[in-house]
Amino acid sequence: MDSENKKSMPTGEKKEVIFQGISGAPGICIGKAYMVGREGVDVIPQYTISQDQKTREITRFKTAVRTAKNELLEIIEATPEALKEHIQILETHLVLFKDKMLYGRTLEAIERENVNAEWALKNVVAEVRAMFQDIEDPYLQGRSTDIVHVSDRIMRNLVGAKEESISSISKRVILVASDISPAQTSQIQLEWVMGFVTDHGGTASHTSIIARTLGIPCVLGLGDATSSLHNDDIIIVDGIAGRVIVHPEDNTLLLYEEKKRRFEEHRASISRSSHLPAISADGMEFQVLGNIELAEEVVSVRDHGGNGIGLLRTEFLYLSRNNFPGETELFEQYREVLELMAPAPVTFRTLDINGDKAISYTLTPEEANPALGLRAIRFCLKKKEVFKTQLRAILRAAAYGNAQIMFPMISCLEEVREARKLLRACAKELAGEEKRHNPEIPVGIMIEVPSAVVMADVLAREVDFFSIGTNDLVQYLLAIDRGNPQVAHLYNSLNPAVLRMLKRIVDEADKAGISVAMCGEMAGDPFHLPVLMGLGIRELSMNPQSIPAIKDMIRNMEGHECRLFTESLLEKSQTQEVMDAISLKYGKFMQTDFV
Repeated sequence: MDSENKKSMPTGEKKEVIFQGISGAPGICIGKAYMVGREGVDVIPQYTISQDQKTREITRFKTAVRTAKNELLEIIEATPEALKEHIQILETHLVLFKDKMLYGRTLEAIERENVNAEWALKNVVAEVRAMFQDIEDPYLQGRSTDIVHVSDRIMRNLVGAKEESISSISKRVILVASDISPAQTSQIQLEWVMGFVTDHGGTASHTSIIARTLGIPCVLGLGDATSSLHNDDIIIVDGIAGRVIVHPEDNTLLLYEEKKRRFEEHRASISRSSHLPAISADGMEFQVLGNIELAEEVVSVRDHGGNGIGLLRTEFLYLSRNNFPGETELFEQYREVLELMAPAPVTFRTLDINGDKAISYTLTPEEANPALGLRAIRFCLKKKEVFKTQLRAILRAAAYGNAQIMFPMISCLEEVREARKLLRACAKELAGEEKRHNPEIPVGIMIEVPSAVVMADVLAREVDFFSIGTNDLVQYLLAIDRGNPQVAHLYNSLNPAVLRMLKRIVDEADKAGISVAMCGEMAGDPFHLPVLMGLGIRELSMNPQSIPAIKDMIRNMEGHECRLFTESLLEKSQTQEVMDAISLKYGKFMQTDFV
């Protein structure tokens, strides 16, 4: 904390309040709150317009869009060097200014409903929010806010409201807002901004990604907590635990000053050694890789010591647009990732859309239970031309780096064989067209459906590797909807049934002589690491920021000891027994409180 804040800090004047949110980026900061966007444009006028006034309203709307677009272009031009790699996010917003879902629907609403531009835009955005409200996937939740951010900028121009410029901040503060747009986060100057907290957003939102890139603490998903904060309130942002403390008492301040010091010492220590191999104390070598969505995150994987990319989610290029991307666009993006990461491997997960990753232009019927419907490999095998476009792009890009491909949500042998047949057909087409490509790309599947576990022995003979997606696999195995607060507490990756299932996957992969990796959230959690090492999973893929801590922990543990320990866990019948045993045996390796 800055000395200037220490001097003016009120102690005992107001009651300490603690808000629990989501950790967007780890770290701790203590300082004064700086409220962003408190005024907003929530009060929107509504009035009926005549036929003669429609042209005027349409012109007003188009002018507001044009002005907003020019404002964003200026922000892109002025983006600090530290965030240049994230410009693609803002360029996506530029495309959205003319997106049919936002621009086209608003013009139609003015014409059809005889209302002013502000009201038409407000109603269209409300419809868009409703479309996305049931999406469970945090990555898609983050992307769905893009339209809202763009519409806010247009609305400000329509009503004449001025947006607060974060770039003009000239004192050490912690940003507090209902939400912070990518355009706003791109203006952050590390000299003045220590961290930020928001009511909305999640771990996969652009806000969170940028916070991790900048290395500043961030807590998101606070609900409406920020409405009770004011400028210059003293707050503590605990990005490790996802906690915000307002009006901290003296003893809390002392505790967190020490916690902050220990965390920064720990982070500096593991960062210095993040480039070292992940070799256990008894000589077992592990590959620790990164999960990414955006090409810009390759830098983060490399900076944090990642051995490659174990999961490249390819959905981003299919979102926030009104048609499917073409082969050339996909090829150029994939090639960029491979060249940036070379010679390290990059594993492309083929398109996993629909279900909770629906896009508006697919024209597929609405499903009562999309999580179990036409999604991932099922969608791709039904929309073969869309799938082949992606497969061709991956094969072409594979000539420029170390690429692997894996198919998501495989539930049976037939799906694997049909997908591989299409891949071979694409390679044959490219050869006939004399286009440079790599037809020998390794092919794997994601194990995230219980039926794939049951058939693991058969599936292992058809592919080059398994990658375990624990997020869906645990949910499907336990029949628990993680998004349902009534049962979410029952979701636990250390359930004995999950451990036995993971052992079967590893055993069948070993018998077939293929590698097995894990790319679900379980892979990046230090509490799970002894179990994963004990099961014999040698490749772990995770959020890039988790890589240094996991590599450091691997170097301090013995693989053989983990294996014996995990064998004892497989005999246990209750989740709590498993968790207690891990805490007792390996708690000393999991420094999370830093006090």
